[in-house]
Amino acid sequence: MTNSLINKFDSIIFDLDGTLWDSTGNVAIAWQAAKEEVQYIRQDITAEDVKGITGLTYTIIFERLFPYLNDSQRAEFKALASKKELATLEELGGDLFPGIEETLQYLSNKYKLFLVSNCQNGYAETFFKHSKLQHYFLGYQCYGTKGQPKYLNIIDVVNDFNLTAPVYIGDTQADYEAATKAGVPFIYAAYGFGKVAEGHIATVNSLAELQQIL
Repeated sequence: MTNSLINKFDSIIFDLDGTLWDSTGNVAIAWQAAKEEVQYIRQDITAEDVKGITGLTYTIIFERLFPYLNDSQRAEFKALASKKELATLEELGGDLFPGIEETLQYLSNKYKLFLVSNCQNGYAETFFKHSKLQHYFLGYQCYGTKGQPKYLNIIDVVNDFNLTAPVYIGDTQADYEAATKAGVPFIYAAYGFGKVAEGHIATVNSLAELQQIL
């Protein structure tokens, strides 16, 4: 484990799904319930399906999962799935990754912490409600807030909070590409859902490892 990243940054921006928690099982339950209310979804929806599209925007997710739907059907199902997702997570939440609070507490004493996710409106708030961890974060931005790509949300956070040396932590190639496009170094959370082959400045196999490298 290298110490080369210590004191290199003034702030840390986290991805949410696959980095701080895993809600895929309960999201799959919600989307499957939505599927039962319409006649045009051909396949059941599993947690593995949800993991496979984690980190993408809501628009791209439903294009990827249901390419055979017409625009009207996709819009209807997206709205229904969104509503059921928030209701289900409001009740059940997700599974926090081990060591999350200890790690955030440690990091918040040294860095400004933020959250940038491709989630819909209300999702980050549900995470904060269930995790009771919002007090560690100075701000957050989601796809649902402005409907813009993740890299622009990262840039907004950097500019809005006058960050001079941020680093982004995420678990997917899309996270890496967004951070790179925003001009922010990337740490790969290898315990999450995706694969990032190259380009990251460090890899961690658990949240707790961040305390060692940062």
